[in-house]
Amino acid sequence: MSDSLKHRVHDTLRDIPDFPKPGIVFKDITPVLADGELFREITASFADRYRGKVEQIVGVESRGFIFGAALANELGIGLTLVRKPGKLPADTVGVDYALEYGTDRLEVHVDALSPGQPVVIIDDLLATGGTAAATVELIESCGAEILEVAFLIELGFLSGRDRLKGQEVYSMLTF
Repeated sequence: MSDSLKHRVHDTLRDIPDFPKPGIVFKDITPVLADGELFREITASFADRYRGKVEQIVGVESRGFIFGAALANELGIGLTLVRKPGKLPADTVGVDYALEYGTDRLEVHVDALSPGQPVVIIDDLLATGGTAAATVELIESCGAEILEVAFLIELGFLSGRDRLKGQEVYSMLTF
């Protein structure tokens, strides 16, 4: 990603203080998505990175679907959806993971990926890494080969990357 594109993304993001709770500064990507040219350039940048290397994009619910669909379309390959429980219509395999208070679960269709199939997992933001780590575990259980876990934004001060040991991690923009 060029420095110019990084600056444009940075300048277009909107910070929402105290959302979803006091003390959190939410990085709102909706202005980035609303700028069609910027969104196209982001997609092209991801596509240049993965062209000819992957057979499937794995998009993580829910904003990962946006970037995943655009990237899969640009590359002319398929998109696999990782969803919360009960959202996928066919047989699924899942993984439970710990949250700060409680647990959650992610699922994927049992026939979504093939053993050894090269994939990239994509989501909008890497924070503490819990969802990303659970997604990695889920996709590995399917036998796919994860080439990289990619994000538009990484909140480096939360050290989410540390939970993805053994994985290549790429973030377009780090705070």
